[in-house]
Amino acid sequence: MAPVVRAAEPGDAAGIAAVYNHYVLHDHATFETEPVAAADMATRLHAVADVGLPWLVADDAGTIAGYAYAMPWRARAAYRRSVEISVYVAAAATGCGLGGALYERLLESLRSWGAHAAIGGIALPNAASVALHERLGFAQVAHFHEVGHKFGRWIDVGYWQLLLE
Repeated sequence: MAPVVRAAEPGDAAGIAAVYNHYVLHDHATFETEPVAAADMATRLHAVADVGLPWLVADDAGTIAGYAYAMPWRARAAYRRSVEISVYVAAAATGCGLGGALYERLLESLRSWGAHAAIGGIALPNAASVALHERLGFAQVAHFHEVGHKFGRWIDVGYWQLLLE
């Protein structure tokens, strides 16, 4: 049975943290360098909910297999309809289309919410993430060289954007 994509709940924080912490410890997809505690992830979930934006999880029989969420792009009022989006899939579930399923549902939710622009940041290189974004219609709009340093090396970051209206 395929995972069910649903709205995240407070009780999902530990499962979300488990998915995310793999990337914190083993990948440059995030620039965090210390694992995130479930309580801290719960705070992040609450912050997204407080601004009315979606946070979705892929629930595989009670285990979180991935998640996607949106957060405000910037704090100033003129940016209020632009969001930054992220997706993470459990290491064992990559390559199965789960990231695309999560993003498709997230983009639907964002359109209903009234978002105008969705922006995804990608630590480079990351061919799978670039392909996912471009398959969904995102176009690269920026490339920053050597802005992150993790695992003893400098990392570039690119930004992909999709206009939702």
